[in-house]
Amino acid sequence: MAVDLRVLGQVEAVVDGVRVDLGHARQRCVLAVLVVEAGRVVATDQLVDRVWGEKPARRARQLASNYLSLLRRALLGAGVEGVIERRGGGYVLLVDPECVDVHRFRRLVAEARAEEDRVRALELLERACGLWRGEALAGLDTPWIAGVRRGLERERFAADADRIDLALELGRHAALLSELTDRALAHPLDERVAAQLLLALYRAGRQADALNHYQRLRVRLAEELGADPGPELRRLHQRILAADATLAVPAAGTGRSPVVPRQLPAAPALFTGRVPELAALDRALTGADDEPGKPAQAGTTVISAIGGAGGIGKTWLALTWANRNLDRFPDGQLFVDLQGFSPTGRPTEPADAVRGFLAALGADPDRLPADLDVLAALYRSLVAGKRVLVVLDNAAGAEQTAPLLPGASCTVLITSRTRLASLIDRYGARHLSLDVLTHVEARALLVRRLGEQRVAAEAEATDELVELCGRHPLALAITARHATTHPAIPLAEFAAELRDLGLEVLDDDDPAASLPAVLSWSLRRLTDQQRTAFALLGIAPGPDIDLAATASLTGLPRAQARKVLRVLEDHCLLDRRPHGRYAMHDLVRAYATTLAHDLPEPERQAALARVVDFHLHTAHTADRLLNPQRPPIRLDPPTPGTRPHRLEDLPTALAWLDTHHPHLLAAQHTAADHHRHQAVWHLAWTLTVFHRRRGHLHDELAVWRAAADAADHLRDLTARTHAHRNLGQAHAALGRHEQAVEHLLRALALAEEHHDPTQQAHIHHILAWAWEQREDYRRALAHARHALELLRTLDQAVWEGHALNAVGWYCARLGDHDAAREHCQAALVLHRRHQDPEGEAATLDSLGYIDHHTGRDHEAVRHHRQALTLYRALGDTTGCADTLDRLGHPHAALDQHDQARAAWQEALELYREQGRDADARRVQRQLADLRPQREPVGPPGTAGSAANGRGDHDRW
Repeated sequence: MAVDLRVLGQVEAVVDGVRVDLGHARQRCVLAVLVVEAGRVVATDQLVDRVWGEKPARRARQLASNYLSLLRRALLGAGVEGVIERRGGGYVLLVDPECVDVHRFRRLVAEARAEEDRVRALELLERACGLWRGEALAGLDTPWIAGVRRGLERERFAADADRIDLALELGRHAALLSELTDRALAHPLDERVAAQLLLALYRAGRQADALNHYQRLRVRLAEELGADPGPELRRLHQRILAADATLAVPAAGTGRSPVVPRQLPAAPALFTGRVPELAALDRALTGADDEPGKPAQAGTTVISAIGGAGGIGKTWLALTWANRNLDRFPDGQLFVDLQGFSPTGRPTEPADAVRGFLAALGADPDRLPADLDVLAALYRSLVAGKRVLVVLDNAAGAEQTAPLLPGASCTVLITSRTRLASLIDRYGARHLSLDVLTHVEARALLVRRLGEQRVAAEAEATDELVELCGRHPLALAITARHATTHPAIPLAEFAAELRDLGLEVLDDDDPAASLPAVLSWSLRRLTDQQRTAFALLGIAPGPDIDLAATASLTGLPRAQARKVLRVLEDHCLLDRRPHGRYAMHDLVRAYATTLAHDLPEPERQAALARVVDFHLHTAHTADRLLNPQRPPIRLDPPTPGTRPHRLEDLPTALAWLDTHHPHLLAAQHTAADHHRHQAVWHLAWTLTVFHRRRGHLHDELAVWRAAADAADHLRDLTARTHAHRNLGQAHAALGRHEQAVEHLLRALALAEEHHDPTQQAHIHHILAWAWEQREDYRRALAHARHALELLRTLDQAVWEGHALNAVGWYCARLGDHDAAREHCQAALVLHRRHQDPEGEAATLDSLGYIDHHTGRDHEAVRHHRQALTLYRALGDTTGCADTLDRLGHPHAALDQHDQARAAWQEALELYREQGRDADARRVQRQLADLRPQREPVGPPGTAGSAANGRGDHDRW
């Protein structure tokens, strides 16, 4: 069955010589889009843009789908199946390019331009031009159609010009005179058309007509453009005046066609994925990034710069895209590896690259000038006006690539590990940053290398390999090479090697096959200072870093540290993330870490000391803003060169702690690894308030475990007391009662041994809370009263207020509401007098609980909401969760079910965020049991039974 799809005239589908009814213009427009892009997926949104333009119909996507269904049905009726398929979020026309006239046209033109036999070349061009049946895409009118039509007309005009040149060379001037006269009338200022007509007239014995036409053109150029004819046309005029014998008809069979370079290497056979990146390169070529739906402006040079770390797949992407788009570059393709980052360390000189291009374009290598500017000018002249693709691979920098940029009309693809900023600024290069593969793409790469059967047999090991390689293409390729050369070894063994040995497994004696070697080439253009910073960033605590921490890590002033970060980012060794964060790919960081171990020990230790002290001293400032009533601890002076971050207020402090929490945990690990015991327990102290307010209960336990180990190495008995006290409280918060009481009693024994009544009071307060978790409120009340008695003798009004609230809370839990209200009201007076919002919030929450259990639900709602307002202002999400939990009960008792549901729903979300699973399950039951009728107030302990730690334990 012969299928012929036509756009070089009216859009038609002809099957076995019979035209298929394609419906109305919009349907033909949909088919035209797919025909022009035959074999390439057209995204649905792109299809809508091309068919409807800037003002699509309301249901354009659905209409497009309907039109495609109708087209499929029409083609199916003609006996053609499976031509249009939905694929990857779009549609694709699956036909042999030979079935599409525009693709046949382009192939024939490309073959003609590559053909050295002039007769054969002319035949090919005549066949190509014979495919045109009038105006391309006739009868259709959208912005995209208009742009494609203009582009196709330019291709037709150029092909006709080449055809006429060849026909003139072969002495067929007489047959061309009529056509050339019409072309000259249609294009009166085109000097190539004029030159062809002049030559044909002269060879036909009409020298006078040729000279007259030249004079008319010269006058018209002067009047309309204020210009003279170009040098080539002027030379032809002079030769006609002189009746130059060389203008005579050439002998048959002499001469050669222009040289069309084909330097592009083959596309990588195992390329996978990168669909968005390939689409971005398509958009850059068509100009869709600038103005959707319109092709690139005629005569412009399109430059795309593909950037990314070593081994990330820049060259593979460039070659894949280039080979898929060969039809767009009929005048040839130039390619050079500029060796910017290679084992030799010697980048290719621009002059050598230009000489290679000139030789490929047909210039005599022995007669080329030495001067780079002259070479570059000659190169630009030879490709001017042509549609040539220039691929500059592995560029060292903009200064190396600038002389290799053509003047106009060409397309340039550059790959580099640097950002090529000046090319972006001066030449409008479009930067495409290449990252690691997605998991699906990385797995597909392994499937291509290892085979579907082997991957399916060890699916879990394959997924682990993908993640251990960090989805880095070169790491995956090396791993695949190991696996393919050892087919009997299970993939799980390779995964185990990567887990245990890391970067060592990806090394090789062949530098090009070694990830560490490939990464090392990125450092050659860095200064010593930048290389040292790169190494130190590898061992910096935390998943990423910001400018302030970098300044302390490196010991550099902020301005220099900023410049270093920018240089490393430009060399694709760092990724800049939102909010001023910088991160490394895991394998790049592993490589940086190996370099850090090569630094002198004192230099490395000093850098780690600075960055730990940066986090410690900044966190200490944040802690003072979170809880100014808390007794401060005295820190050692920071290591010289440390520049702690300034924090102005409570919101700033909370935001900084939220962002840097993983870095602070990592800083404590770093301090422990380097036996900085004092810093370990100080970091635990500075994080305590934040952890308890944000509900980071497991992290709180971990930091105090580390602090307790560190305290055992210190002679500071106060540190040991603090460590056991806070470790006990962390265990209690997680419901580990026996461990909690064990550590709290050890802390109490230390405090009693050293006659420290303040510590004793605080420990009794926490013991009360620990017994509360077991719902033993009598023991809890006994410890709370003991704490209150001690604090009254110490004249510490703020702490006395917390102790009063604790006593009141446990009285309420035991049903003694009068004593409870009396103690809590006394506590509220002290908290407000001493401007203690945390204690005030906790006490208002206690009063709300007491009100609810004494039938004063309106007062309960008011007290809980006041407490909630204070907790929100403090950023205390733990307090918010508990208060919301309790607030729901008086709302439910007042038949305010929507308010109860809203409070419990928010409490549930906070409990889940904080990992408080038991509380979350309880609130879920409360939501499920919420009934429209009023429920009676239950006995003490049935409503809002979650213990919230009366007395605000982050203060103790």
